[in-house]
Amino acid sequence: MRRTHYSSEIDESLNGSRVTVAGWVSEIKDLGGIKFLWLRDREGIVQVTAPKKKVSQEIFKLIPKLNAEDVIAVEGTVNFTPKARLGFEILPEKIEVLSRAQAPLPLDPTGKVKAELDTRLDNRFMDVRKPDVMAIFRIRSEVLRAVREFFAGNGFIEIHTPKIIATATEGGTELFPLRYFEKDAFLAQSPQLYKQIMMASGLDRVYEIAPIFRAEEHNTTRHLNEAWSIDAEMAFIESEEEVMELLERLIAHTINHVLEHNARELETLGLELEEPKLPFPRLSYDRALEILSDLGKPVEWGEDVDTEGEKLLGEYMVENENAPLYFLYRYPSEAKPFYIMRYDDKPEICRAFDLEYRGVEITSGGQREHRADVLVEQIREKGLNPESFEFYLKAFRYGMPPHGGFGLGAERLIKQMLNLPNIREVILFPRDRKRLVP
Repeated sequence: MRRTHYSSEIDESLNGSRVTVAGWVSEIKDLGGIKFLWLRDREGIVQVTAPKKKVSQEIFKLIPKLNAEDVIAVEGTVNFTPKARLGFEILPEKIEVLSRAQAPLPLDPTGKVKAELDTRLDNRFMDVRKPDVMAIFRIRSEVLRAVREFFAGNGFIEIHTPKIIATATEGGTELFPLRYFEKDAFLAQSPQLYKQIMMASGLDRVYEIAPIFRAEEHNTTRHLNEAWSIDAEMAFIESEEEVMELLERLIAHTINHVLEHNARELETLGLELEEPKLPFPRLSYDRALEILSDLGKPVEWGEDVDTEGEKLLGEYMVENENAPLYFLYRYPSEAKPFYIMRYDDKPEICRAFDLEYRGVEITSGGQREHRADVLVEQIREKGLNPESFEFYLKAFRYGMPPHGGFGLGAERLIKQMLNLPNIREVILFPRDRKRLVP
């Protein structure tokens, strides 16, 4: 039987009409002279009601023999009635068993029996059948749709850069090495160098949504070894402020898009998202250190703000500024990568920023150094060999405009937006230090 409707598509205009629905058996109730079956599809639940006197004996005998999570198709007549749990029911004329589910199940897709996260991830195919988990990934889909809509509406061109690279983006050691025929190579930790190269091509506003790989030996609720990054780069800017302004508009657009298109999923998750207020507060690095010192968490100037410090600042900004989203900027140059531009009148400070969302960094960005000679010097200052970056530096010698950009962690954005405890909740098949399958 071919499905004609999802559960959410059945409304009173179909009362008395014949429809075919398909999905998984969620629940069965046998009251003797009447049997009930609840079928679950990706949009919700459908009640199938089988009174002994109104359905065939074949259907009446089949329903009690079905197992939870069997895949079935049901053809029948829609009947709107207040007696039905959901306001309507289907009186079945035909039930086809498409696939049988083994028993016992590896976890309970109704959510009544709780399972540890590892058990859920080991059985992700069934975990996603739970309405709250499915809601997360429907929201994720809309987040990425909103991001693409925003960039397209602001004159950006989508690009795709290589994920097998010859050198580290920032010269770090947190890379996954691999053998590329006769050469050594790495999985890309960022599209940074390639999106900057494109600023010299004439494609002066570009973005990419793609995986990144970082060989960080973390066991935290906010790190992944394979994650999805939303990267953007824009040329002909005057300062990092233009990049920050674009980023905050992107975040606001994305959250507002979720509010508009995912009301049902937010309700399923019991969440109330607030519409972001623009502009986001700008908090200088120096001011952040003053706040942290007052909170009993002193940080030496030049050091990056650690996880505990970020959390404290996030709590402070919510309590005192009513600002879950805020920028941390004007960083010490020594704390940021070689490609970040420094202030000419104060070279110890650079034009970098982070966007924090309730105490978690979700974005890093800034204005880039576009002057080839200065860039080479900054590479050397970081203890790196400019010859390793020749393919990158070449683009700066033949006309590179002033530019800047950012990398936004998709999983971190969604985790913080939905106030979830673990970043593994928002990616279907997470890769972390211990997990390589499924």
